[in-house]
Amino acid sequence: MLWIALINKAGTGLWMGAAALYFTLVTGLSVAEVGVLMGVSGAVGMAGAPLAGHLADRFPVTRVIIGSQLQQAIALLALLTTDNFSLLLLYSSVNSLADRGANVLTKLYAARIAGPDRTKYQAVTRSVSNAGWAIGGLSGALALAVGTTHAYQALLIGNVVSFLAASVLTLRCAEPPSPSRVVTDSTAPAPPALPAGPWRDRPYLLFTATEAALFLDDAVLQVGMPLWIVHATDAPHGLAPLLMVLNCVLVVCCQVPLSRFGGTPDGARALLVPLAACFVVGCAAMTASVAGGTWPAVTALVVAAVAFTFAEILHAIASWELSIALAPEDAQGAYLGVHGLSSSAQRSGGPLLVTAVIAAGPFAWPLLGAGVIVTVAAQSRLVRKRLSPATAYRPPRLRGGRYAGRR
Repeated sequence: MLWIALINKAGTGLWMGAAALYFTLVTGLSVAEVGVLMGVSGAVGMAGAPLAGHLADRFPVTRVIIGSQLQQAIALLALLTTDNFSLLLLYSSVNSLADRGANVLTKLYAARIAGPDRTKYQAVTRSVSNAGWAIGGLSGALALAVGTTHAYQALLIGNVVSFLAASVLTLRCAEPPSPSRVVTDSTAPAPPALPAGPWRDRPYLLFTATEAALFLDDAVLQVGMPLWIVHATDAPHGLAPLLMVLNCVLVVCCQVPLSRFGGTPDGARALLVPLAACFVVGCAAMTASVAGGTWPAVTALVVAAVAFTFAEILHAIASWELSIALAPEDAQGAYLGVHGLSSSAQRSGGPLLVTAVIAAGPFAWPLLGAGVIVTVAAQSRLVRKRLSPATAYRPPRLRGGRYAGRR
């Protein structure tokens, strides 16, 4: 699975940096059409997470992963066959649907195969994925320097090949035990009554809503930081890609060591406080970057990038552990699918919020930080209440006191 993550993200890194340019320079779409295409396909993709989670509770997760990989490969390859806006929108939406679903499926596979070590497993996977992004992005930059139609098409084909290679490797992965497909002793006591699925589980839905706000570091780093550098500071424009490289390096180096602090639900909940502190420091540094002068701006922006990156790392650890810990074991796929909506919602709404903050001026950044503090406080209280012994879910037990497992 680690090799799959590396190959998959390297292919995605090849394509993502060139996608908008491909649609404008190769297929001839206008900037407005590209915006509509990416916005609509992203909105359609939000349905991919809950759909994939639903399927993974009913079918072998490795087979569902392979299906999503092949769906992405076919949809991307289809982009080469047309310059019609409607067809391009259709193929992009199909790809986005599978992409958002694949993120949930790989997390679910990690939860099932790694057991108690799931937090460390996910941290290693995330580090490898960031390395793949960096490899693909640098390779894509070299191809973009050529700037020909064939160069853009080669990047797209490279991404298609990465999905095909990943699907072949996934065939070799063992299918993990699935708590949703178990046979228990008929004499075992009935489990506590639970909501009929995640859509009726109000605390989990509230948790997912707070998660959407805590994923904002992604929009700040990828959208807010470059725009802020160009439009509000005296820092050189070339600093923006360097800060993204710094982000990747820090994630690769720090994600795994820090994961040991979030290996339990209580430990993950405790990470919410330093997460909020890092985000507030980053917002304060963004405000300070407009004070004047090139080097003060560069220094403040580097501090902001480091702070937002550590907020991202800590949130990845806490979010991963809590999204699993708060879900019933026999419905993890469905619950993770609903949780996947939080990152999808941030991808749609996050850039709008961040650009609104930029338009409002430097003192809007502290307000954004205050909003994150309020969100963290609400999530911490919600998680504490959910994890209390009176409300915590326990899987059905077999005779002899053992928890139900695959039979």
